[in-house]
Amino acid sequence: MAAAPAPPSQAPPKPTWKPGPKAEPPFPWLRPTIRIRLTLLYGGMFLIAGILLLSIIYLLAAQALDVGGDLPFKVTDGHVISTSCNFPPGNISASELNDLMNDCVNKQRQHALDVLLSRSLMALMGLAVIAFAFGYAMAGRVLSPLGRITRTARRVAGTDLTRRIELDGPDDELKELSDTFDEMLDRLERAFTAQQRFVGNASHELRTPLAINRTLLEVHLSDPGAPVELQQLGKTLLATNERSEQLVEGLLLLARSDNQIVERKPVDLAEVASQAIDQARAEADEKGVEIRGECKEAVIQGNGVLLERIALNLVQNAVRYNIPEGGWVEVDTEAQHGQAVLVVANTGPVVPAYEIDNLFEPFRRLRTERTGSDKGVGLGLSIARSVARAHGGRITAEPREGGGLVMRVTLPI
Repeated sequence: MAAAPAPPSQAPPKPTWKPGPKAEPPFPWLRPTIRIRLTLLYGGMFLIAGILLLSIIYLLAAQALDVGGDLPFKVTDGHVISTSCNFPPGNISASELNDLMNDCVNKQRQHALDVLLSRSLMALMGLAVIAFAFGYAMAGRVLSPLGRITRTARRVAGTDLTRRIELDGPDDELKELSDTFDEMLDRLERAFTAQQRFVGNASHELRTPLAINRTLLEVHLSDPGAPVELQQLGKTLLATNERSEQLVEGLLLLARSDNQIVERKPVDLAEVASQAIDQARAEADEKGVEIRGECKEAVIQGNGVLLERIALNLVQNAVRYNIPEGGWVEVDTEAQHGQAVLVVANTGPVVPAYEIDNLFEPFRRLRTERTGSDKGVGLGLSIARSVARAHGGRITAEPREGGGLVMRVTLPI
């Protein structure tokens, strides 16, 4: 019977945020949800606006009709005297007087309606401006929790998983959303903390025995009296051990580079490319591959060590996967359209377009998988893509006409 696995030596960290107990309201149907609050808000605004509009119309109508004021005319001794109606002087008959009075009253009514309409339109425009301003302010107040959630999510996107919303207020949909988001962040923080702890432990546990093996092999190989067969075996084991060390370093770097870069400093992509060229120069001279190109200044905010790994991986791949004679590698850097661009082109075997995506998968090489190549461990392009993503950029590959590839890395400045 297999032994039970040993419990972990260190328990995962406890959450830094704990949601409070949710007390059920005595009357669930009276819960102040967002729908009810918006309904009451807009209904109350409409009621207030209606009351104000009716009051203004009433006051304008009373003013236009001059309720309680004097008549626009008066009769004295058979004569009609008017201040606003055009009555002829002298005595007039009763029928003519009635017609003139009707015309005068109709004109007064029309004038009152015109004044009422113009002033009502002005009052409506004023109320509309007030209503829009009040509605904008109230909408901002109601939706302010969403802004708080958005700001917290933006900070979390920068790998600050310690942030929490901790929204207070009524137990509505937004409060429920924020509590759920906080619980999700708490679980993510525990998961990322466990991953970081695992990467640290794996770094120690895997590097230590490999370093010990390398030291022992180097000591045995330094013995001049060792048999030739033993020396050959030692060299083979040392090469295998070195390959394992590269694999471990690549896996750890791949795990670290999948996260966003927190500490950023100005880095010149031209200087990074020049250092990568210098490191690959000896191997290129050994294989008869010419390295050329023009490195123009392109300063970005990032991690110089990781960016150098991108350039070195691309240049080394371009040198190793080249043609036997007359091969070349061209490395160019420049800043264009608000982005820093690194382009590495090389001669080499013809690469089908459908094989391009597979090149960025871990342990995948062109027409080979996981086995028998002394050119690397199959993590170079995977690491380059992860580092580019961590810097907010991207890396693309295109088959070059005549054989080889054109690798393009674009990073935001």
